[in-house]
Amino acid sequence: MITSSHFAPGEKLPSEATLIEHYAVARMTVRQAIQELRNEGLVVAEHGKGVFVQRKAPVRRLASDRFARRHRERGKAAFLAETEKAGARASVDRIRVQERVPDSEIQERLRLASDELVVVRSRRYLADEVPVETAVSYIPADIAHGTPIAERDTGPGGIYARLEDLGHILDHFVEEVTARMPSQEERDALLLGSSLPVLRVVRTAYDTAGRPVEVCDTIKSAPAYVLEYDFPAR
Repeated sequence: MITSSHFAPGEKLPSEATLIEHYAVARMTVRQAIQELRNEGLVVAEHGKGVFVQRKAPVRRLASDRFARRHRERGKAAFLAETEKAGARASVDRIRVQERVPDSEIQERLRLASDELVVVRSRRYLADEVPVETAVSYIPADIAHGTPIAERDTGPGGIYARLEDLGHILDHFVEEVTARMPSQEERDALLLGSSLPVLRVVRTAYDTAGRPVEVCDTIKSAPAYVLEYDFPAR
């Protein structure tokens, strides 16, 4: 009934009592079935409210277009541009900003000494109010300290627009994509069932001088994304 759209995204499922009567089964059978639906990512339980059909927010992520300068010039960060193209409404919450010494992986990617600081920006992205991604950006503090990058609101165009305002004109990006099962914290943040995987995308941004100016570690809800890559055959 869910996959045939009898129950629409966001619609509340019938109560346990109704399902027991309709299917003539025991309460435990109904509860096990609901749990299976949760594991498959088809429904989400809201405490004190009931069980609802999961809202789907597929985002087609166009690797060849999402960081185009024209989006920044129009005041749109990458997630806003790609979500609007998918016909969904983008929003962001759980924004936290701090300065600290990063771990060895980030130090290596940013070519930092062991005592150098970074500005760390973490946030969660939503499409049509459905959480689809968490992201943590690391920017060398000698670039970002005291700038809008270190504020909760970086302004139109996001981090990359501010980096270019500071003279770090972006040249290219390198991304690594892997898949795994989420941690409990990630599952809670993205409202995922226990059997659903996530995509981890680690991106390093380089300026025209060849300096790595940002590392962004994103955890994406696998059911919410299609990753599209367009590259030449030469």
